[in-house]
Amino acid sequence: MIKEEEKPQPQTQPRTMSDYLAPGARDMKPSGIRRFFDLAAGRKDIITLGVGEPDFVTPWHVRDACIYSLERGKTQYTSNAGMPELREEIGQYLSNSFQVNYNPASEILVTVGGSEAIDLALRALITPGDEILVPEPCYITYSPITTLSGGVAVGVETFAEDNFKLRVESLQAALTPRSKVLILCYPSNPTGGIMTYEDWLPIAKFAEENDLIVISDEIYAELTYGMKHVSFAAMPGMKDRTILVSGFSKAFAMTGWRMGYACGHPELIGAMLKIHQYTIMCAPIMGQVAALEALRNGLDEKDRMVESYNQRRRIVVQGFRQIGLECHEPQGAFYAFPSIKSTGLTSEEFATRLLQEYSVAAVPGDVFGRGGEGHLRCSYASSIANLTEAIERIGQFVQKLKAN
Repeated sequence: MIKEEEKPQPQTQPRTMSDYLAPGARDMKPSGIRRFFDLAAGRKDIITLGVGEPDFVTPWHVRDACIYSLERGKTQYTSNAGMPELREEIGQYLSNSFQVNYNPASEILVTVGGSEAIDLALRALITPGDEILVPEPCYITYSPITTLSGGVAVGVETFAEDNFKLRVESLQAALTPRSKVLILCYPSNPTGGIMTYEDWLPIAKFAEENDLIVISDEIYAELTYGMKHVSFAAMPGMKDRTILVSGFSKAFAMTGWRMGYACGHPELIGAMLKIHQYTIMCAPIMGQVAALEALRNGLDEKDRMVESYNQRRRIVVQGFRQIGLECHEPQGAFYAFPSIKSTGLTSEEFATRLLQEYSVAAVPGDVFGRGGEGHLRCSYASSIANLTEAIERIGQFVQKLKAN
């Protein structure tokens, strides 16, 4: 029999709807990138440099392969891990392109975009209180998902004067006995920074000596200029310690298809697969068919898109320097990250006024974490005409600020 004092007591105040929410979801900040994109939505005079999305349409033969498969009635579930032939093709592609080899049957998982792969990896690895080392400035997803999973995101700053490369000294300063996972994103969103083989060597040694699991987000691996991407998973001794995350959105102009993948040790991928089974079931078969066609017959189009980005990259970097904004040379991805410190405005102030007064949408650097303040992320995945006009408007804004 329940004693009187043990019975649930009535609420003295009615709950608000927010009281029902989990604190992690309630307190999570909305995406700073999407906020500026939404501000620009519906205005026809806006030039948008904000969202990291190719301005190319998915190649026709990729779309056609999907349409043909639908006409033949391919609308069913696939294996939870993804179509076997797609996993085979991903494995072959990674071997040919980045010299890292995975068993398609047990070490490759097809996901709903690279974002799901990151979420699965963090949920599979984190126990409450684990610390996750996150080099910053970085893609905005890592820290919120870490928090939702019960972990603690620990920022590791990188610096413009060092081309935003990750250094062991910064990692060592952030390391504690609770450090468990290191997240990497090179080529970098938002800075366009890259890491060479020589840059990776001390990071690999650090990961091994401190027994860290690494999540290497390599979604921009194909988008490098003047040098070839070096996969962290291909570094000596790092394959079993690394979950490689990538996908088709950026290099193959397939953002809306939401096709990604994760590769790693069978036990790690197996744990991620179990979560994937219960939450997603499988990636859509239509997207998987399209991804398979992109890998089999779309590499030439990929290379042509990369060459176009390279041309725009040179125009944008030169343009920023000519209007008086320092800008390091981005050697990967499709972002420039100019410094606006000379204007005396914060990143938020600069981006807001630029949008309101000159109709150019870009993302304030502070939304990407430590080291981002004083910078502006500008995607050059846009037409040369738009980029040229945007640089001209930004130049006018900078001159206005200097005149005041």
